[in-house]
Amino acid sequence: MRTEADPGRLQAQVLAWRAEGLRVGFVPTMGFLHAGHTSLMDLAATRCDRLVVSIFVNPMQFGPGEDLDVYPRDPQGDAAKCAAHGCDLLFTPEAFYPQDFSTRVILGGITDRLCGARRPGHFEGVTTVVARLFGVVQPHVAVFGEKDYQQLAVIRRMVRDLAMPIEILGGELIRDHDGLALSSRNKYLSAANRERALTLHRALYAMRVTEDRNVERLLDVGRDVLDVDRIDYLEIVDTSSLEPLTTMDRPARALVAAFLGKTRLIDNVAL
Repeated sequence: MRTEADPGRLQAQVLAWRAEGLRVGFVPTMGFLHAGHTSLMDLAATRCDRLVVSIFVNPMQFGPGEDLDVYPRDPQGDAAKCAAHGCDLLFTPEAFYPQDFSTRVILGGITDRLCGARRPGHFEGVTTVVARLFGVVQPHVAVFGEKDYQQLAVIRRMVRDLAMPIEILGGELIRDHDGLALSSRNKYLSAANRERALTLHRALYAMRVTEDRNVERLLDVGRDVLDVDRIDYLEIVDTSSLEPLTTMDRPARALVAAFLGKTRLIDNVAL
């Protein structure tokens, strides 16, 4: 595995691969990798000849008071995981944006709700960095986790709207042995709050197995199970548009975001 910090040198290598007729896969991450991330690499590796993984903690997607400065990092451990899961080129930029960078990618509608409403500017940061990463890496296929379901939907919409010739794959949400969705932020949880965090997936699954097609009653089922300090949102939405539903008359997704102490966690299940 080769590690590269310079965007120009990375792009030169990828373009050489493409000139050879090789299919390039890409998994963008912010590091502190866990089994959820490595599962995305494993999926990407089945769809490409050469795999690029990026590790970049993108300041654009963090709002005031969020955890940018303390976001967990493990560069040596991350590199070992990437090498073990088929990464050919690890991209670790330090200065990813030019000094006079002035472009923003903004999606309307699909970013206005859920995490977009609670974290102003977050998805503008996500779409901008992913668009730049796509420009540098030039992948044929890119993989994003269903754990961040709204992010996956946003990236799919951006690629469609901007006619980017990139296949976007969604990787299955990976859970710990007790059902907690894997997240780099789980390390912030105290033992007591980690136990309470299990009620996120329990609430979602209670909604999933309830034989009721009325959305409000299903949401009541979920609220009764949750044991958190604050519910940021609990919603049932259309799987594509992410618009809220009132009745279960089409493919749907239940999504939750909640705080335990200062830690904000998200989870989702298909209904």
